[in-house]
Amino acid sequence: MKKVLDLLPSVLVGALFLFGGLNFFFNFVAQPPMTGDPGVFMGVLFSSGILKVIKVLEVIGGALILFPSKRALGLTILAPITVNILLFELFLAHAPSVGVALMVLSAIIAYQEREKFKALL
Repeated sequence: MKKVLDLLPSVLVGALFLFGGLNFFFNFVAQPPMTGDPGVFMGVLFSSGILKVIKVLEVIGGALILFPSKRALGLTILAPITVNILLFELFLAHAPSVGVALMVLSAIIAYQEREKFKALL
């Protein structure tokens, strides 16, 4: 049971980022248009091409986080994206949702992989 609970955060984060990244390219689920400041922000990201880079990194990080030996590398790629999702939700959309869950799950994964991150501190 402990192994399942240890794997759960990684599977959830990996699946969310894989689905989100692949959905951008293959449009599994249509996204409703954004309005106001969030719409302007996303429009700039989309028109500049930066969003494509972010989505490629989401797919790569989401895939890496599913492999135990590459989990720390995947989290390193996804950490700035996760922080930006949370900040977008808090300051532009004014509706925290999945960003909070991603931050909590990422913190759990970072704690689980703390030995690999000790060299950075």
